[in-house]
Amino acid sequence: MAWQLFRLGRWSFRRRWTVTGVWVLLLLTVVLGSVTLSGKTNDSFELSGIESTEAFDLIRERDPEAAPDGATARVVFQAPEGRSIADPANQQAVSEALAALRTSGVVSVLDPFTAGTISEDGRTAYASVSYDRGAVDLSPADRDGLEAARDVAEQAGLTAAIGGDVLGVEIGGALAELIGIAIAFVVLALTLGSLVAAGMPLLTALVGVGIGITAIATLSGFVELSTTTPALGSMLGLAVGIDYALFILSRYQAEVRRGRPLEEAAGRAVGTAGSAVVFAGLTVVIALVGLSVCGIGFLTEMGLGGAFMVGLAVLIALTLLPALLGFAGDRVTKRSRRSAKTVGGTGFTGRSHRSASTDADADADADGARVEPRPLGRRWVEGVARHRWAALLAGIVAAAVAAVPVASLQLALPDDSTKPAGSDVRVAFDLIEENFGAGANGPLLVVVDTRQAPDPVGAVATATERLQTLATRDDSDIALVIPAIISDTPEAQAAYLGQLETAQLATLTVVPRSGPSDQSTKNLVADIRTALSDLPDQNGARALVTGVTAVGVDISNELADVFPLYLAVVVGLALILLVAVFRSIWVPVKAALGFLLSVGASLGATVAVFQWGWLNELVGLDATGPVLFLLPILLTGILFGLAMDYEVFLVTRMREAYVHGTPARQAVVEGFTHSARVVAAAALIMVGVFAGFTFTDDIILKTIGFALAVGVLVDAFLVRMLVVPAVMLILGRRIWWMPRWMERVVPALDVEGEALERRLAPR
Repeated sequence: MAWQLFRLGRWSFRRRWTVTGVWVLLLLTVVLGSVTLSGKTNDSFELSGIESTEAFDLIRERDPEAAPDGATARVVFQAPEGRSIADPANQQAVSEALAALRTSGVVSVLDPFTAGTISEDGRTAYASVSYDRGAVDLSPADRDGLEAARDVAEQAGLTAAIGGDVLGVEIGGALAELIGIAIAFVVLALTLGSLVAAGMPLLTALVGVGIGITAIATLSGFVELSTTTPALGSMLGLAVGIDYALFILSRYQAEVRRGRPLEEAAGRAVGTAGSAVVFAGLTVVIALVGLSVCGIGFLTEMGLGGAFMVGLAVLIALTLLPALLGFAGDRVTKRSRRSAKTVGGTGFTGRSHRSASTDADADADADGARVEPRPLGRRWVEGVARHRWAALLAGIVAAAVAAVPVASLQLALPDDSTKPAGSDVRVAFDLIEENFGAGANGPLLVVVDTRQAPDPVGAVATATERLQTLATRDDSDIALVIPAIISDTPEAQAAYLGQLETAQLATLTVVPRSGPSDQSTKNLVADIRTALSDLPDQNGARALVTGVTAVGVDISNELADVFPLYLAVVVGLALILLVAVFRSIWVPVKAALGFLLSVGASLGATVAVFQWGWLNELVGLDATGPVLFLLPILLTGILFGLAMDYEVFLVTRMREAYVHGTPARQAVVEGFTHSARVVAAAALIMVGVFAGFTFTDDIILKTIGFALAVGVLVDAFLVRMLVVPAVMLILGRRIWWMPRWMERVVPALDVEGEALERRLAPR
């Protein structure tokens, strides 16, 4: 493989105009496609085959007018202190405000004075507004109507706030990306020693992100995609795009220091470091594509979108980067050439481990006149070598302590309590919680299907009685049960019976005492289902529980069920790939076990900050709550791929030294010396990119960005730079063991470039 990649890198360097032109043309094509063909994304999490979504489907099928398909808004009104919302002037203002928001997209408006949504003290009321389309599809007129309603109320002296999902559809990632780019540029400049060189990984990464995001946008015109999919793809594409280019560019500079012609240096860099990039990218792609085995639509979208971005980053690093190196000429390597003339440097030649030192770690030049200090990486790994058992124990204990909060992990769908303080959505949420109870922000719906019931009215009455009985228990979390019919008037009775006869279902509302994401509300979902589980045997009806909390509970349970399968598939495929890369059994096993330390520490830190509230102000949070329900499986997939990235980049240099004749333990020292600085820089860049997303207002991106930033930090600096060399130094040659029968079966991929060296050796 190294030889084929060498030829690709050299060809791209020579045909720089052709390669660059192809990528620019592709970028312009997908930009045009996104402008003309892109559709809208959605910010909902849906999963077929679970009870909560089955209940929604049943309402859509039987009673389309009541189907909760469109966006919803809650307009909260509050009268000044000492006054009532029911005062004639205030009531008139509320009526005028509700009239102002009625547009062609509004299906229904529940007036608080008829629906009874007025607080006990009489100061606060809220109106529920339903639309015939999703939040992302609301017209400017719909949004202007909401703003007009607020203006009318405020002009009358009322406090007004708009909640619901109508205002929470924008995900801002521009600032996050700028933060990541700024951090990356500083790290690249310090690592590569040249502003021109520092700009190249950024340029190639931005080209990849631009192509990927616009391609996803184009696809959204044909397939409905989650709002998070392009944002997650941008996050991953930027991070790995910079890192992959950095590894190849750093190797290119090293080859130039050895006196190679620029064209050959580009080919060798792609042939050696590019091989590591290919297999590192493959592990990430496997982990992301593997999300599709879960059978959950929005996770599959995120996984495939992220895998597409990573694949693009690999292709661009292998082709566009060497083409740009051809344009840059000496400007990328001037400092490197001066260093080579002053100090001199050699690479792995196969003669001895002493010849593996570069100009950075040489003790003296040829005349002994100049002494260069040993680099920090070499001093670090030599310290680990002297205290290998202590280093291993310290790394494991530190990761284990960081993972302790995982024991109290709680998962839930994000709700408006996590929105920024002072935002309209958060103000509305807090007003409702303070005046109507926490559960009013997340009522549960109990859908009673009476199609098979001989006595539909009796079946609904039985379900209502069961719920009211449950509400009387001392430990009950039910604040209020709203029956299917709330009026005894003949007109209401007739409407109720007609609806029940036509739709053959009835909807009961249960208002919990606790909030939508509280554990008590989740327990209530289970209690209601248990209380109504025997309805089919009793009267032929069946009851389905739905609502935001119920959806979160059901999806979380589904994710927990498929997680073992996902882990087996992804880890199994990755281990097979790594066995082929390293031609070793123990290196991949050690890599996978080290990953467990990283993901445990990452989840632990996330629980401590987002759920416990430790230092949560640093990431722009002023409230605590359960962790994003999809984080464990998404974090496992992405972080596993990225962890294997650093394993490949770090250990391939150790393997390279070993196959060129360096003794096993010394190969660990030499390989670590060569790769640690670049791996550390790559990790800092990735941490910076992910950390930038913690400053967005979107709780999903904030949580994912924080967890990935901590995970990469722990994996790169604790696991890969402490635990990994300690284990390899303890095992020595045994770390490279592989059964003989497997050596004959596993293909020789030549990631370390041994075959490439033989081909290029002078004859």
